[in-house]
Amino acid sequence: MRIVQLLPELNTGGVERGTVDLSAELVKQGHKSYIISNGGLFEQEVINHGGKHIKLPIHKKSLSTLFLANKLYETYTKINPDIIHVRSRVPALVNLLAFRKFKQKRPLLISTFHGLYSKPFYSQVMAKVDHTVAISSCVKSYIQENYKIHDSNITLIHRGCDIKKFNNDPLELSWKSNFFNKFPNAINKKILVLPGRITRWKGAESFINLLKRLDDSFHGFIVGPSAKNKEGYLKELKEKISKNRLNSKVTFTGGVSDIQNVYKLADIVYNLSAKPEPFGRTTIEAISCGAKVMGWDHGGTSEILNKLYKQGLVELNNDNDLFQKTIDISISNNYPEKNIYDSQKMLSDKINLYLSLLKTRS
Repeated sequence: MRIVQLLPELNTGGVERGTVDLSAELVKQGHKSYIISNGGLFEQEVINHGGKHIKLPIHKKSLSTLFLANKLYETYTKINPDIIHVRSRVPALVNLLAFRKFKQKRPLLISTFHGLYSKPFYSQVMAKVDHTVAISSCVKSYIQENYKIHDSNITLIHRGCDIKKFNNDPLELSWKSNFFNKFPNAINKKILVLPGRITRWKGAESFINLLKRLDDSFHGFIVGPSAKNKEGYLKELKEKISKNRLNSKVTFTGGVSDIQNVYKLADIVYNLSAKPEPFGRTTIEAISCGAKVMGWDHGGTSEILNKLYKQGLVELNNDNDLFQKTIDISISNNYPEKNIYDSQKMLSDKINLYLSLLKTRS
């Protein structure tokens, strides 16, 4: 097979990571893999595993981006792909314009709904395809309710995490020692972790409010990067922490490369996103590392916890429920079920879907 994947850029993120991993698996199985994007941190990785990256600035939400349709169509004629897989709305819109130029047999067109997209024009473009992939039951239900796609044209392929990286192996003592040397305020405390980038809807304020109510036997870590355009919000959070005299009780670590070790160290990991997560990647990663996880009872997080750790579910925006269950779970000996969301299975399922759709077409 010759497979083309389209997305805005190849920088950090779950969509980008999944795209690159699928490319590597395609090449490993003897297929041709192409990624079209504006490039980024993962570009060299694609080249190293034998995939091909074609740089095209299809990342900007601008009318000028639509004029790249001719260039995109020319690229397709050189590749002669069997399947084009769009993973984001702006590239999908450029692709739709390019697609209209095919006069005879055209490639199969697949989209993945990575989010609970709203319904303006450029979101509808994700439904103008031959087949759609939903990354969770939550997303599949959302597609069925909001887009005119027949159920037979939707395939549920759960996202997963790399269980080789996110495992339940014992934490190395040297890592643990270095961590507490860096963050001595957390020594002999129950460690609570909120992972995720610093943005207003990811639940940092709820997490800080929780730490305010808990006694000094707890320490909270907010683990994730802060983009330049979020520096104002980060400042707000730090001011809130100072105002409530929590400077010795709440720590921002910034982005970390060894988040799996932080999960292993944690007594509880949280997902407190104000908006429903389409899947809940950090929830799965933490559970795969053996951590207890708590989260609001909505979206993909609810779906995961209902299967693997029901006691971690918290009524949406109920701070009293969050507080009481934190105390209960912190002293509980009950841990989540074994993680069933494996990224290798996800990759195999996607490739099998490609093969099945091509077989049906022929």
